[in-house]
Amino acid sequence: MIKNIVNLGDAAAYCDFGEEVSKEINLEVIKYFRTLKDKNLKGVTNLAPSYNKLIVTFNLSETTFFDIKNRILNLDVKDKNKEESSKISIPICCEEQYSLDIERLEKKFNKSKNEIIKIFINKSYFCYMTGFVAGMPFLGDIDKKIQLNRLETPRVKVPKGSVGLTEQFCNIYTFESPGGWNIIGNTPLNIFNPIDEKKPNLINPGDEVTFFEIDKKDYKKFYES
Repeated sequence: MIKNIVNLGDAAAYCDFGEEVSKEINLEVIKYFRTLKDKNLKGVTNLAPSYNKLIVTFNLSETTFFDIKNRILNLDVKDKNKEESSKISIPICCEEQYSLDIERLEKKFNKSKNEIIKIFINKSYFCYMTGFVAGMPFLGDIDKKIQLNRLETPRVKVPKGSVGLTEQFCNIYTFESPGGWNIIGNTPLNIFNPIDEKKPNLINPGDEVTFFEIDKKDYKKFYES
């Protein structure tokens, strides 16, 4: 449930679900996000869910913070997570040119590359949110055996499609961009498509994601198909 709703700037409501980062809390955020999206409340211009927060942006010429707050608190929240969530399988190539930080991971965990990849792949991941870079999914929760901090020095350029690990999360870089996540591999799938206005994100909050390993030959086939 929402712990508190406060005004954020002039035209946004900050819905706080607490400090804990967990799948259970995030599912509450997503329930409110989906209900508000379905309700299409007058004056609401954008909804931005995160791990444990939801920001509701509105048009001051059409509504007020107090009106938005009251309507959120009195929402008949529908649990459509099972109906609207998808199960998505993502190919990942972990050969040398794509697994940029595998040596760091091997030293950190005292495990072989194959052991690390096996631990990573043999798990289902939950999409908590998308953001930072358009469409970038933040997926949890990584097995504790392979959790680690960000790189001490972030890269200036991380290749598009890179799959990175940090703390309890992994993500997929939807564009070439700076970043400090530990790169374990790369997917040939296009995770974000700005041309598709109806569904630009392949992965959305609430989705369940699994990975399967492919070799360089199969990686190139995805681009050709």
